Amino acid sequence: MPSRHLLLRLSLAVALLLGIWSCAALQQMAALRNVEFSLDRVSNLRLAGIDLGRVDSFEDLGLADAGRLVLAVSQGELPLDFQLHVLATNPEENSTDARLIQMDWILLLQDRETLTGVFDGDVLLPPGQPTDVPITLQVNLVDFFEGSAQDLLELALSLSGQGGEPKNVALRATPVIDTPLGPMRYPRPITIVNTEVGG
Repeated sequence: MPSRHLLLRLSLAVALLLGIWSCAALQQMAALRNVEFSLDRVSNLRLAGIDLGRVDSFEDLGLADAGRLVLAVSQGELPLDFQLHVLATNPEENSTDARLIQMDWILLLQDRETLTGVFDGDVLLPPGQPTDVPITLQVNLVDFFEGSAQDLLELALSLSGQGGEPKNVALRATPVIDTPLGPMRYPRPITIVNTEVGG
């Protein structure tokens, strides 16, 4: 039968290990709250299936593509597909990795709520290394903005940085970070993107 002295030593050792683990978990959780998010860029824009990477203005469209846009607007369906690149930075002074595993988001264009969705991924955020978090989006511009096919094309081009007036883009999000104690959801949404793009 183990002696009382041995049991006491074992109990102290277990308590010490649990204390070390708890400190590490708390340290990681504190680091997660310091992860910084910002808008990096918008890429891979396609408007009604037309690749905007080769377009700077309505005049650059061929007759077929221009006709496609006009028809799409008349039918109330002008899908804009693109990737929004969020840059997540775990500050260098943090001594532990962070891991983004989910993010509920609301996209705002020109201060108007346009889309909601969930980013499901597993993105490791090492300290001091800005990490790209690409979010694939599709929005029907006709649902949220008025104008001709040319007006809406110029709106899309401004988002890509290929011309037009700069546009305000914001992403209101609720990140979920994995920790040794389990997933931690931010208690309230944060505006991780609030900047002008294009122009």
